[in-house]
Amino acid sequence: MTAIDTLSPAIAPAAPSAGIRTDWTRAEIAALFDLPFTELVFRAAEVHRAHHAAGEVQLCRLLSIKTGGCPEDCGYCSQSAHHDTGLKAEKLMEVEAVLARAREAKAAGSQRFCMGAAWRNPKDRDIDALCAMVEGVKALGLETCMTLGMLSGDQAQRLKAAGLDYYNHNLDTSPEHYGDIVSTRTYEDRLETLAHVRAAGMAVCCGGIVNIGDTREDRVGLIHALATLPRHPESVPINDLMPVPGTPLGDMLAETPLAKVDEIEFVRMIAVARITMPMSMVRLSAGREHMSDATQALCFLAGANSIFTGDTLLTTANPGDNKDAALFAKLGLKAMEGEEPMRVMAAA
Repeated sequence: MTAIDTLSPAIAPAAPSAGIRTDWTRAEIAALFDLPFTELVFRAAEVHRAHHAAGEVQLCRLLSIKTGGCPEDCGYCSQSAHHDTGLKAEKLMEVEAVLARAREAKAAGSQRFCMGAAWRNPKDRDIDALCAMVEGVKALGLETCMTLGMLSGDQAQRLKAAGLDYYNHNLDTSPEHYGDIVSTRTYEDRLETLAHVRAAGMAVCCGGIVNIGDTREDRVGLIHALATLPRHPESVPINDLMPVPGTPLGDMLAETPLAKVDEIEFVRMIAVARITMPMSMVRLSAGREHMSDATQALCFLAGANSIFTGDTLLTTANPGDNKDAALFAKLGLKAMEGEEPMRVMAAA
């Protein structure tokens, strides 16, 4: 019996609340990556259609509400104070300025408004302003998400009380490769923040990045870490590194362009995320600026059903609304309007 045969029962199309596993092994995930490409994409598309509306993509907008000066040393990040990228540190934006950007996002069709701050962790003195942002964005009828670094349990509870729907805290890569990318916080630190977010009753947005010196084994390890959490993240952003000069990884890739993960491998990552986390929103995140329309189309076919819109993602380029509208028209896609399946299931 082949790996394809042994995996078939686990990944066959199922009822929306059935077949959700959190006991994936690395060997099973590696076997998925090793499937013939067309077989893998076909299976991922089947799983996707079993749990999500075909042809609908969630539109999200991400705003940097506090840019630069972060004390963390993440090797990919333009906002780290450890790297000379020419980016100047800025203060936390005023609440009304954030709400103005949220109104623009809603007018452009976004369903979720995400706010990111370049911090190791927010200070308690900042929580009142952050809560006011959440309350204001919620009042506009948008879903709310924040990424602020590590959170304490009390901070998570306060943000939840203000109405925060999602908290983003990525694992980045496999546990084994993580120490080569970040030294100022541990994998366990990240998992602890995710636990605080869950305990507060918020939904989790958690994914990672490819093209950060990772191997196929590291990509297997990242998916394994995500798919074996006690509850799958409601949103799983998959990022393709946008190399920024002045960051360790940006400089490495500038010198060794062949280190870049190829597009077929990236689509495999999307497909395996979809199969192992069937009800999660799989977000095609950073890196779309340098992807062809064909690559993005394959990602949507393989189960990606969420994107960030607008011209920028924090400090890096993004295709922009006009290009995305043209792509959606070409592919026959439309903006998602309903609730995410995992949140519907939780409310039932």
